[in-house]
Amino acid sequence: MARELWKGNEALAEAAVRAGVDAYFGYPITPQTELLEYMARRMPELGRTFLQAESEIAAVNMVYGAACAGMRAMTSSSSPGISLMQEGLSYIAGSEVPCVIVDIMRGGPGLGNIQPSQADYFQMTRGAGHGDFHPIVLAPATVQEAVDLIYLSFDLAFHYRTLVIIAGDGALGQMMEPVEMPPPRKPILERPDWALDGSSDRPPRVVTSLYLDAAELEGANLRLQEKLNAIRAAEQSWESYQTEDAEWLVVAFGTAGRIAKSAVRAARAAGIQAGLFRPISLWPYPEAALDELIERVQGVLVVEMNAGQMLEDVHAIVQGRVPVRFLGRLGGVIPLPNEIHAELTHMARIRQQGSGVGSQRCQSERSRIL
Repeated sequence: MARELWKGNEALAEAAVRAGVDAYFGYPITPQTELLEYMARRMPELGRTFLQAESEIAAVNMVYGAACAGMRAMTSSSSPGISLMQEGLSYIAGSEVPCVIVDIMRGGPGLGNIQPSQADYFQMTRGAGHGDFHPIVLAPATVQEAVDLIYLSFDLAFHYRTLVIIAGDGALGQMMEPVEMPPPRKPILERPDWALDGSSDRPPRVVTSLYLDAAELEGANLRLQEKLNAIRAAEQSWESYQTEDAEWLVVAFGTAGRIAKSAVRAARAAGIQAGLFRPISLWPYPEAALDELIERVQGVLVVEMNAGQMLEDVHAIVQGRVPVRFLGRLGGVIPLPNEIHAELTHMARIRQQGSGVGSQRCQSERSRIL
């Protein structure tokens, strides 16, 4: 199939259309508005539902309603818009209905700016609302990967009856890259056997997150935890790049991971045996794969476009076995390959000098946030 040049936001929208999305509800916010605009044209062309809601709060509750009816429903927004959706996402998780959310992150907190950031990591991976739950969170590093993950997200949402979030950022949403679009899926006419379809020819169906009895709510939560454990066991995904003989491991996701790959190549050219571990699933985090790599490296450099949010997950896995340094850029500033290369060079130099990284393997060091 031929490759075509696509803008990230529009590629995400077209991929969702081809994956069979039935209904899209959204509200414009930079830097994801092109996704909504594309859906405004494309969905009516196909006789599907598009509605620009009056707010992000309204949009996510419309997604909730469509999802209860067994529709392939989705929305998209950017950081402060996702913040407004938190209550609705908690209802969706509690009701165990499938839906897909795209978050094209921008700088924060508050309104921040419209530049790319990764500061939504906690917001997405720690529950996306009150209660004991996690959404599946997938973080693409290229437009092609974003397209592929949109296809996967609908499959995961319906397989597990859960919320799936695509974690992009302003750079991914605005860049243009060659993409091979997957073929459109055949329409799925039959609704799931739990969906609310208004039929009177069967026993009543109930979709709810309300359990007034404490024991009943605990039972629902235990059932949800069993599902989350199954997701954690089966859906961890990552990319390992030149890690076979790596002494220094860079851990980064999304756009930061893409940039780190260039830094790893530069470090290799300079004689530093670096490798990249790029989580694709931010939840469930690829713990086992990273844990295995930690046994073979001298140190870890975590690179993020925030103040160190994934860093907490890395520390939980490393548990002091090797030093961990952090490089973060904030407020929409993107880390450069030479900055990452400089940190790797610093780590290797300390080891050669017989101190720090070399002799104090349990020391953890946070570099300055540039």
